[in-house]
Amino acid sequence: MMSGSSPPPPSLPAVSGSFFFRGYTKLCKGLAVILLLVHLVVQLFPSAVTYLALIPGRTIPFAWNLITAGYVEQTIPGVIVSIIGLLLFGKLLEPLWGSKELSKFIFIVNFSTSACVFITAIVLYYITQQEIYLYTPLSGFYGVLSGLLVGIKQLLPDQELNLFVLKVKAKWIPSLVAVISVFVSFFVKDLMSYLPVVLFGIYMSWIYLRYFQKRLETGLKGDPSEEFTFSSFFPEVLRPVLDPIASIFHRLLCGRSERSDARGQTLDTSPLPGSDSIEANRRRERGQRALEQRLAEKLAAVRSSEGTSLDAADKEERTCTYLQQPRPHRGFYSQ
Repeated sequence: MMSGSSPPPPSLPAVSGSFFFRGYTKLCKGLAVILLLVHLVVQLFPSAVTYLALIPGRTIPFAWNLITAGYVEQTIPGVIVSIIGLLLFGKLLEPLWGSKELSKFIFIVNFSTSACVFITAIVLYYITQQEIYLYTPLSGFYGVLSGLLVGIKQLLPDQELNLFVLKVKAKWIPSLVAVISVFVSFFVKDLMSYLPVVLFGIYMSWIYLRYFQKRLETGLKGDPSEEFTFSSFFPEVLRPVLDPIASIFHRLLCGRSERSDARGQTLDTSPLPGSDSIEANRRRERGQRALEQRLAEKLAAVRSSEGTSLDAADKEERTCTYLQQPRPHRGFYSQ
């Protein structure tokens, strides 16, 4: 195993005070505007839900609702939570991923979550023969929000976030959200329709980040580290039961030979001890360097603009002073 203490996780601004009001990215602000506009359209024209939300019984002719459903918030609290969550989580992830990767992640998680919800509704209908599963409008941005929490768990697992009076490490927040969603759905039946969206959002985002996201620094796909296994979402007491089940999906989605270079395997395809921990530490170091570099670039740009304006003002002042000084009279024969 790797000796010595692991490097500290990337340091981020405290989630309080001015953190809520500054630094939002253009991508997230644009998506927030879309969420607000779609909500207003649905409120002004209720029939628009039929064409934008996911209605499994009508998805075959209206296939586009697999994409649009994620951006339809039918309630005021829903659109408020979605916009705030998008802005805050996006501000944490976009400096590390970049705008292109973040937009790709949101699209994939949104579409795959809607597809899984559609399939689940069809299966439940054939099992129960209840048409409520076919014609209940399903929508909401919660799948993407849950997926963004998984991204924070991957990149900043030890970062503490303030949740009201509690401080919770980022690596436990997706699991906490899943447990709370399941618990609340038993008592508030109206929230039952949101439960599949939240759960599939967590799972599909983990599938993408674990096996398919391309890492620009290495050119490889996925995240094979031990700290990002499926069982890492659960308490350690359950991991001996979950690991054998998760290994089946691991072999289906990603063969061992595809990761021989990334995980430092020997010729007999057995992983080197501690290679997963080393990879996780390297990823945290890269995340920290990327964040510090972006912050340094912004600071340098601000200082450069301030320095340019100060230099111009100082130059203008020296010129005026020089022109105002008296000049000695020089005669025709003066040398």
